[in-house]
This record gives sequence, structure tokens and C-alpha cells, in this order.
Amino acid sequence: MGISQNDGKMEGWLYIIGSNRFGLQYSRKRYFILEDNCLGSFKAKPSSDSEEPVRSAVIDSCIRATDNGRASIHRKGFFVFTLYNTSNNNDRLKLGASSSEEAAKWIRSLQDAALKACPNTAQDFVACSKRRRPSLRRTERKNSVDWTFSSLMHTERMTSDVIAPSPWKIFGCQNGLRLFEEAKDWDSRGRHWDDHPAIMAVGVVDGTSEAIFRTLLSLGPSRSEWDFCYYRGSVVESLDGHTDIIHQQLYSDWLPRGMKRRDLLMRRYWRREDDGTYVILYHSASHKKCPPKRGYVRACLKSGGYVITPVNKGKQSLVRHMLAIDWKFWKLYLRPSSARGITIRMLEIVAALRELFRAKPGTSSPEFSSGDMSREIRLSQSGQQNIRTQVQHPGEVKKMEEGVLVEDEVEKPEGRTSLKGLHDAADEFFDVPESTEYDQFENEWPSDISMEQNPTSIQHPKLSSAAVLVKRLHELGVQKKGCPDLQEVSKENNVFPYGATLQKDPSCALPCSWGSADPSSFLIRGPNYLQDRQKIKAKSTLMQLVGVDWLRSDKREDDISSRYGSIVQKSAERDGSEFFFIVNMQIPGTTKHTLAFYYMMKTPLEETPLLHNFVNGDDSYRNSRFKLIPYVVKGSWIVKQSVAKKPCLVGQLLEVHYFRGKNYLELGIDAGSSTLARGVSNLVVGYLNNLVIEMAFLIQANTEEELPEVLLGTYRLNQLDASKSVLVKP
Repeated sequence: MGISQNDGKMEGWLYIIGSNRFGLQYSRKRYFILEDNCLGSFKAKPSSDSEEPVRSAVIDSCIRATDNGRASIHRKGFFVFTLYNTSNNNDRLKLGASSSEEAAKWIRSLQDAALKACPNTAQDFVACSKRRRPSLRRTERKNSVDWTFSSLMHTERMTSDVIAPSPWKIFGCQNGLRLFEEAKDWDSRGRHWDDHPAIMAVGVVDGTSEAIFRTLLSLGPSRSEWDFCYYRGSVVESLDGHTDIIHQQLYSDWLPRGMKRRDLLMRRYWRREDDGTYVILYHSASHKKCPPKRGYVRACLKSGGYVITPVNKGKQSLVRHMLAIDWKFWKLYLRPSSARGITIRMLEIVAALRELFRAKPGTSSPEFSSGDMSREIRLSQSGQQNIRTQVQHPGEVKKMEEGVLVEDEVEKPEGRTSLKGLHDAADEFFDVPESTEYDQFENEWPSDISMEQNPTSIQHPKLSSAAVLVKRLHELGVQKKGCPDLQEVSKENNVFPYGATLQKDPSCALPCSWGSADPSSFLIRGPNYLQDRQKIKAKSTLMQLVGVDWLRSDKREDDISSRYGSIVQKSAERDGSEFFFIVNMQIPGTTKHTLAFYYMMKTPLEETPLLHNFVNGDDSYRNSRFKLIPYVVKGSWIVKQSVAKKPCLVGQLLEVHYFRGKNYLELGIDAGSSTLARGVSNLVVGYLNNLVIEMAFLIQANTEEELPEVLLGTYRLNQLDASKSVLVKP
């Protein structure tokens, strides 16, 4: 299913995905055209430019696009993404593409359209919910659209903004593959192979990154064509569109003589980068549905996965395969050097993958049997059987089919300004899959059995009218004074120390401590960036990091800066001139963790126009400008791959709540508002004890007057311990 993208116009076939009143999912094929910031839906490819869309919606600065990963609906595979309106929780649209590449192109184009609607100057602080919408008619074209800003943003995403040495050292070449080992220079005890170090094999494969990605994810019989280690496998549970639990049993004939068969139970996570790179990560997990098997020894995969990067204009791919694995053998039986040899032997499947694609010239991907991953589909669809049995009465089925026909006949073209309006009236009932499409996707992808959490549909407890009034008065007091009425607050003897719950260590040598990172490690836009695209080393930060909170709670902790006892309110109480900028990172989970960074500056905001515009701007402006650059200094390969060293416009990917007080601005970043972010958060939390993390925050400069960029602040965290987080009592 091809797509066309030129001159700021995107078009192609997509599937509208929804659920009917019985809870059954449906998919309806429609031809979409995105031109300027108008998204139109057609039942067939329009024959002329004057043809009006059946339904349409405006993509403005309130619209967000989030990647939901892969899913299966009626045994038809999709890569799903969701459009939602930040100003209306009920206004959302779920769409499916036939490949991850197509889904990524649509997401990028929709993000570009939303960014074009964002205000770029301080004079355009108009709330997105009140902005006058442009015409919905496709006949009114704007040929002077400037795509420079959007293209710059995506070009920047594909480059690293952190200066760091490579942690890999080549030690050999085998079967046409370069072999690397991960340096352990920070290991004070000098452990080497006894510590199961990471080993990586690198080779070039004659295939597209999309085709190789689909091949590596397959667990069906076709895997035996290239994976000589693999015996059988299945998906134990699909956690979301990007994460699942898989079980693999390995052959024993490639292992040393006398060594028992091994199996692996792993958590698998994948994502696609903007440059077409695919990242697949694995690490061992436990699951009650898959206990240790009789006759097998369960190996421990500490870190592993693939990075597939397109090269040679996408015709070939550079494949990197990494493993850090404990084979669980008696040390008296096999020496550490033998364990290393087994790991290297397993890495040689990259050479087998290369030969598989080389043996089929002229094809973009190998052909798979229709039985691939049938086990996965049966497992993932088993949870939906009870729902499907509820709609089996012939009369009901007949009414459903008649309803589809009648509503399709009377449907008229009409303009809609909401995403919800793009749903057809007939979409209450699902389509019967076309035969050719059914054959193409049959038994290929598991269905998404977990309900997708909408980033904007966070349910808050209902309050009584009196409670609502009190809460509103409190909010007005915060907006007016920058702090609650200190005379009305009951001052307890033990005030909660907001801003000082994590210890400070400038050398960052102590575990579970914080310090400031070196600004020169990060690259920012230079004074002539709009002309030469050159970035320079940051020299300093605009603000000083004065405190860090490491908290845990059973709910999300918002607007902690306004709470009595915080360093922000202590400053307001003594009428201090300091201004605080707080980044509150909210980590999802059964127990929710909060990591808040308190930055302070003493100079007036007016002396820094870009920051002044950001602090006093609306949420749309803020979402289009606030950027962070992450960097894992020390940690396992799997975490470094999951946290890329690339700049990220946070508000375009995650839900951000802004809390403005007299002397502060707090950004509440919800890491659970995105499927991709949730997967990364869950992975990183499991490795916190062994990580050293650095990050820089800044406001993106888009005009000559705003350049060069300046870092707001940096931080460095050393070996955080979740058990040492401070409990916030309700």
C-alpha cells in the first residue's frame, strides 16, 4: 500500500480503527490526503483535485500523533497510530498503516502540520482551543507553505547532540562480520569475561531495514531458514504495540557436546527512528504462564538486541547484533572462554541473515509461509473470544450488515473540524477483510489485547461542588501570589522537604546522588544554524540546579512547587527575587515515581527574551519549543540503545502539564502518556542501580534573533535506587 509525499502534500491508503457498541474492533479502508493542515478522507482515490473529501479535519497546534505499535484486527496486521486533541479528551482518531515505515511517515507529516500552526513569536500567545480555524475546503490551496522549520526539526532528530567516546573496541573478524567487545574501563575490580561482557557483531545485509525488521520479529517456521540457534518460539503475552514477552527454545546441536539445551524467556521492545533505523531490544524476564521447562536450562539474557540502520540510500542495511548473556553453566564444566565462544557463535546468525537476503536478489524481503506466528495470534486473540461469542445471533448479524449498507448509501460529503468527525457513521460495524489483504497479513502479527491508554484520558476523581470551589480558589491564589496563603496553611513541625529529598554530591561519586553535568558535553544550535546547520558546544547554563526530588506515591504528583515547605515557597515567603524552573518527570508504574529538578536564576526574566516568551506563552507555544537531550554515561547496552543521544521536543511526544506561579514555572512531564515512553521508562527503571545519566534542557531557537541557543540547565544522576525514594503520604 504505497503513499505519496511531495510539495508539502501527503496521501495514501489508511485504515480507520475503532470499536462498535459490542466491543468488537473494526477497520475501514480510506484514502487520506494531508495538504497544508487539512486532513481529508475519501472512499476511493480522488480522480481530480476538485473532488471534495467525504470527511475532513483541521490539524492545528493542539493535535498530537502517538505511535501505538503493531496490532492485529480480524487477523489483519496493522501498525497503529493515534491522533488526539489536547484541548478535547474525546476528540481522537486511531489509524492503521500496512507497515511501520508508512506509519512513521504519516506521523511525521502530521507533526509537521501541527508545528506549522504553533506560534513562533511572543505576540502569538493565543490558546489553541480558541484559535480561528482555517478553511476546510481542499480547493483553497496555499502554495507558499514554508517547510523549513519542520524539516530542520526532523534532520536534527537523526543526529547525536552529545559528545561521547565509543564504548566499543574491535577484537576480530569472523565469517565476514566485525566483532566488538564493550569496554569496562569503570570496573574497579578489573572483571572481564567472568562478568559476561557485551559482544557485538556488525555486518551489511542486502535488504531494506523494514524487511529485516519484519524478519527478525517473526517467530514462525520461516525463522529456521536462517536462525540455526532457534528451535521454536511463541509470544507469551503482548503488553502493548511495542512490547511483549516471548519464549524461545534453542537447538542443542550447535552447543558444546554434553551441554544441556537452553531456552530464553525475554521481554522484547522495538521502535523505529526517524531515519528509518529499527531498534529491537531484549532482556530476560519472568512470567507465571511460562515457568522453567523440563529438559531445558533457562539462560539469563542481561542485555541484547538488534540495531538495523539503512545505508546506500536504503537499499542495504547495517545490522548490529549485541548479546550479554549468562549461559548458566557450572564453571568447573566450562571455562569462561567457552562461554565467550558460545556467545560469538550465536552472533553469527547475522551472517546467516545476510545470506538469506543475498539468495533472493530483487526482492525487498523474504517470503514467509502463511503459518508464521500463528501461535502468537491464537494466544493474543484468546482473550477476545468471550466478546465475540456475544454476537452470534443470525438476526443481529443480518441487522448489522443491513445497517452498514443503508448508512453507506446515504452518506454525504461534509466538512468536519474534529478528528472524531473523520469516523464514518457506518464504522459502528466492522468491515469484512478483503481476500487479498487477508492472505497478506494472515497469521503475521499478534493482536493488541491490552487496552491502549489514551494520553489525554486521565481520569481524575470527581469532587463535590464545595471541594471544587475550594480547589479553584487555591489555584487562583497560586496564580496570583505564586504560593498558597501561608497564613492559612497549618504549619506542622515536620515540613516535607520538597526540593531536598535526594542528596547532592558535586563529584557524583556517591550512589543515589545528583550533580550538574558538564555543559560542553552537549551540542546546541550555533549563531548561523539556519544557514549552515552547524552546532556548537554549549559553554554554560542559564540557570543553576539547586535541588532534586526523588519521590514515590500511589498517584501522580503535580504542582509540587506550590506546596508548603518547598524551596520555591520558602523563597516566596521571604519575598526573594529568584525565579524557579522545575522539570517534574513522572514515571509510570504500580508505584508512581517522581523525579523533579529545581533550577533557579536571579536575573529578571525580561533579560532573556526567549525564556520570558516561554514562561508567559501558552501551552501550544511551550510544547513546540521545550527540548531535552538525554545521555546514558554508564550503563548496559540495552539502556543506551533505548535512550538515544538525540534532542527531543517533549511536548510533541508526551503530555506536559504546565503550572505557573508568581516565582516559578513547573513542567509536569507524563512519561506514561506514550506507548514508546512507557516501554523505555519500564526498561530504565529496572537498571537504575547501575546507571549514570546526564540530561540537558533548553528552549529551541527558531529565528536569527533567538540564536545561538543556551542551555537552561543540566543534571547528572548517579545510580538511583528506587527503594530510597521518599514516600509522599496523602
